[in-house]
Amino acid sequence: MKKLLAAGLVVALSATAAACGSAKQEEKPSQGNAAEGQSQSAKKHTISMIDFRYGALPPSDGKGIQLINEKFNVDFKPQYVVRSDYTQKLSAVVASGDIPDIIVLEGPDSNFYKWAKQGAFLPLDEYLSKYESFKLIPENVRKAVMVGGKTYALQKYLTENYDLTPMIRTDWLEKLGLKMPTNYEELKQVAIAFTKNDPDGNGKADTYGMAMAENINPQYAMGSYWDLSAWYHKNDQGQLIPGFISNARKEHVQWLADLYKEGAITKDFALTNWTNVNTKEFYAGKAGIFIGTPRGMNPTWMQGLVDVNPNAKLAPIPAFKAPDGTQGYTSSPGYYGLVMLSAKLKDDPDKVKRIMEMLDFGRKFYPLEQRNAANKDFDWLNGYENQGYKIVNGAVQRELEEKGMAPMNYLPDRTMWAPSDDANGYSREYTIPLLRDVAAQFETMHKNLKHYVNPVNAIFSETRATKDSELSKLLYTEQTKMIFGEKPISDWDKMVKDWMDKGGAQVIKEVNDALKEASYTGAQWK
Repeated sequence: MKKLLAAGLVVALSATAAACGSAKQEEKPSQGNAAEGQSQSAKKHTISMIDFRYGALPPSDGKGIQLINEKFNVDFKPQYVVRSDYTQKLSAVVASGDIPDIIVLEGPDSNFYKWAKQGAFLPLDEYLSKYESFKLIPENVRKAVMVGGKTYALQKYLTENYDLTPMIRTDWLEKLGLKMPTNYEELKQVAIAFTKNDPDGNGKADTYGMAMAENINPQYAMGSYWDLSAWYHKNDQGQLIPGFISNARKEHVQWLADLYKEGAITKDFALTNWTNVNTKEFYAGKAGIFIGTPRGMNPTWMQGLVDVNPNAKLAPIPAFKAPDGTQGYTSSPGYYGLVMLSAKLKDDPDKVKRIMEMLDFGRKFYPLEQRNAANKDFDWLNGYENQGYKIVNGAVQRELEEKGMAPMNYLPDRTMWAPSDDANGYSREYTIPLLRDVAAQFETMHKNLKHYVNPVNAIFSETRATKDSELSKLLYTEQTKMIFGEKPISDWDKMVKDWMDKGGAQVIKEVNDALKEASYTGAQWK
């Protein structure tokens, strides 16, 4: 699911040619920052780090490192590894015993828990209340990195309530005299109408209802009750189970099969990758229902829709009321990425403090109106205006990370930790009116909607961590065949039994045992 999230949300930061400008002298941070008052005569610490990157790696001698060394009085030595090689490289480093001061992971995988239990990481509990950005981590999010009652990582920020949820072409609704759907039967009829009633008015049978890619993505869960990733339902033994094998999911797959038979879903979705379902289907004006979110929407793709349909209008579809009376979407894990410190630092509190200052500074939140050169901290973090970034039409455009112009290209955490999801103001950063408008609607919807806290995000299952890809592939494959009509829905129980026998039963046991150990008391909505 994290890979899906990354695929759905990634938006490349716009790059501009390096601008010539007069060199600025580094200025001290403003009042209230952790680094303020740090004496230049204090001990200079050498700080090592291992981290990963998905794209090009920043240079080892970039301007950003120089700025970090000057501000924090350190000799910062980061090592970056391409993501595809990172797990193997990090495992070798930890096995050698020569662990860097700072270690970065994508998430709390089996290695994280194993290494934490082996004593590789420094417990961080005493620091959580000493730095402002650390205080903002919700309690339910912190639990995900607790091992044996101790916290071994600082999580990087991710909005809690801005996961991808369905949106619809409201100009097509208006064209056909239809209303915003409020239940699955209404959504089915709208999707069929989008397929058969020429909603774009061009006289051609070239539109359909719902855009979908491989692995039944989007899943079109109109609330946590139907969400395949949410551990919401229980089995006959009273254990929580993943939505992926629930009766609610079974009914949903039948619903998708009915729509596929009507031609209301992307015909070759099982062979359509994520980029193509965006660029060649929904944003090409062919489908009327897809997904969106306030954060990370791709302006280039949205401009493609505007170019094809200048009068296009979009709106999020509010969550449907579930049979049990609940109404709301599932929250995200609330973080994406971890920062750990080596246990060998336990006897060097001054060095730990310096690292914490660096971390806290990179996580500082800046309101939208302060993301410019007038804010000295923001300006420094981004490598100074007209050097590391430019302001174009009110939006920040940063230099390519591989140029290493800005401290944010190097700091172990450079993701602002917002005091709330809507404080980010993502919609106001978009320059395309249609994108700005629908993002703002998503912000309002989520702000006024309850979200289910997925309990599985706060615990660890060894079997789930090691076999999730294999088990999920089984379910995606079998359910895709059911949607295509290649297998009957009556094979559902056989599919679930196969999943259980291949490790699913052990996953359910481990998850529920871990929840019991964590004193889980039942469903929580925020």
